[in-house]
Amino acid sequence: MLRKLVMSMILMSPLAVLAADKPADSAPAREKDGLPLVFHEDFSEGEKAIEKFDIIDPTDWKMSKNAADKWVLNLFKRPTDASSGKLPVRSPFGRAMVKDLYVGEFVMEVKMTSTIPAYGHQDLCLHFGEVDPTHLYYVHFGRKPDPNAGNIFIVDGTPRKNLLPPHDKGIEWTEKEHVARVVRKPDGLIQIYFDGKLWLEVKNDKFPVGRVGVGSFDDTGEFSEITVWGKKAEKPAPLPQPQPQPTAKPAPATKAPSKTEAKPAK
Repeated sequence: MLRKLVMSMILMSPLAVLAADKPADSAPAREKDGLPLVFHEDFSEGEKAIEKFDIIDPTDWKMSKNAADKWVLNLFKRPTDASSGKLPVRSPFGRAMVKDLYVGEFVMEVKMTSTIPAYGHQDLCLHFGEVDPTHLYYVHFGRKPDPNAGNIFIVDGTPRKNLLPPHDKGIEWTEKEHVARVVRKPDGLIQIYFDGKLWLEVKNDKFPVGRVGVGSFDDTGEFSEITVWGKKAEKPAPLPQPQPQPTAKPAPATKAPSKTEAKPAK
């Protein structure tokens, strides 16, 4: 009997070692690039997790299960200018910003999936340096770059402006989950990675501190994990807000000349 028990333990031990070596959904590193972990959300709490975000239009978003039966923050409806409350300046309509977190230097990693059929401006966005809805940066992970897609943009109280010339390579979206990363350095350097590869980088120090978040300009997608390492900071001072543009008055109708008023062509 004892011999059988010993043999059973010997046979089972490799399996035990393999089980121990196989990581489950592991917790994020407590530190990255010398920066401490300041935010992590894997949405395992389900419906409650959405309360950690400020969302422009909550009717565009919901908590749901993805194809792997995992809770995700789901931008399930294409956001529009109307659904976003007609933002004062042209900028992404779909935004979910982490509440009460302002960072200077930081690293943000996001696991995300595009859920819309392929087309030129197919995108998801990561937002950062947000002082308020009209002052922020965002990276547009667009399939085909042009002046309005596939770039790092700044919104500075005016319509979004690209910080780089159009890139020669866009994002090869698939139906699978991808990992995006934004790195922000104290000197203003911004680096954007997609699936582990550096894609874009630029220097701009206009907004040294702000909030971070996820979303899309006007497409749909799922976000399964958001992790931020960084240096927490105080909320920035308010910035001047863009003035509403006056509504243009329609031009007066031009009266067509009558036959008697019509002049012969010269």
